[in-house]
Amino acid sequence: MPSRSTRRITAAVLTVGAALGATALPATADSSHQQARRSHVEISAVQYDSPGYDSRSNRSLNKEWVDITNTGRRAVNLQGWTLSDEDGRTYTFRHYRLDGHATVRVHTGEGRDNHHHLYQDRSHYVWDNRSDTATLRNDNGRRIDDESWGRGHGGGHHHR
Repeated sequence: MPSRSTRRITAAVLTVGAALGATALPATADSSHQQARRSHVEISAVQYDSPGYDSRSNRSLNKEWVDITNTGRRAVNLQGWTLSDEDGRTYTFRHYRLDGHATVRVHTGEGRDNHHHLYQDRSHYVWDNRSDTATLRNDNGRRIDDESWGRGHGGGHHHR
């Protein structure tokens, strides 16, 4: 039979454990709720191989693009978010708010930004035709989504 002091210690440990468990639960639930809200933005399509001859003309560069879609109802401020390739070439969103249930196309070349089209203003292609990964990160640097294609990637697929 356990001693009286062993029973008291066991009771104290169980009480502390129950108290810690009760306080940890809301934090965990709150974190997953925030993650669920943030995950409404995703890479919905990538045109990594500009159709036709790769002439590096602005027209050809702009036929290389990534679509970013907000599947949620509420608008998301993309200020400070980034879109990058495996080599570290990075586009940073500035002063852009993506409406709920909307898509913005991010082109590689030059152009005039508007509500449905943004331009990286580059003079070289970003996305490798054979194998690459487009990664979308929020303003805190947290990976939101990525899309991979080609050798070693098993074709196009999302990771969240």
